[in-house]
Amino acid sequence: MLTADFKGKRVLVTGGASGIGLATAKALAACGAAVAINHLPDDARGAEAVEALRQMQATAHAAPGNVADSDSADAMVHKAVEALGGLDILINNAGTPGSLEPIPFTDLDAMTEEFWSKILSTNLVGPFRCTRAAAPFLKQSRGCIVNTASIAGLGGNASSLAYGASKAALINLTRNLAKALAPDIRVNAVAPGLTRTPWTDTWPQERKDRSMANTMLLRMVEPEDIADAMVYLCAAKSVTGQTVVVDCGRFSF
Repeated sequence: MLTADFKGKRVLVTGGASGIGLATAKALAACGAAVAINHLPDDARGAEAVEALRQMQATAHAAPGNVADSDSADAMVHKAVEALGGLDILINNAGTPGSLEPIPFTDLDAMTEEFWSKILSTNLVGPFRCTRAAAPFLKQSRGCIVNTASIAGLGGNASSLAYGASKAALINLTRNLAKALAPDIRVNAVAPGLTRTPWTDTWPQERKDRSMANTMLLRMVEPEDIADAMVYLCAAKSVTGQTVVVDCGRFSF
């Protein structure tokens, strides 16, 4: 685990109840930060995640809310900031593939208006909503934002056309927010490759094996690998507007 000194820092991690979000919350807590974990209001894993951080002797708060809903996202950020007493770091990690199984790019009929709306509202507008709500507090602390993108946004295999488009747009948004919020707030992103998460855990092993065979390291990315990149970007005071790829060295997108 990459370590840094974040004692006294206050962090909000969206989508922090499992996978990459939980690994990042734990990594930042291990570095001394106080962490608010956002999760959907009906997700029991949220309370479990908060308790896991408290077992680490970390200060942790629950921050239930849905980033796909404007009012819910805004209220969630403000309540998290109130609980933390301010904000230094925002991890925009909440996202959705929109389906349990990948959808072939050729299946245009599956890309309904409802599907597009769900994907974009969560994966693209959600991070913007949280950033807009958090910006005044991050400006006060001269803090930073890290977004969870994907190699799908750089032309890699995606779970659907809509998912790839949402992550490509998030990478663009990351760059433009870095310009908009400079010099007070740094904004970066991490683009994971195939990562071991609750979503990919359900995949057939053959599908995962094919993907791993196309990497230099011949393995899946672990959530902790992404957390290390998140910690680095939170600590790297001269890095902004960048998207760091963490994909075990895929030979091609």
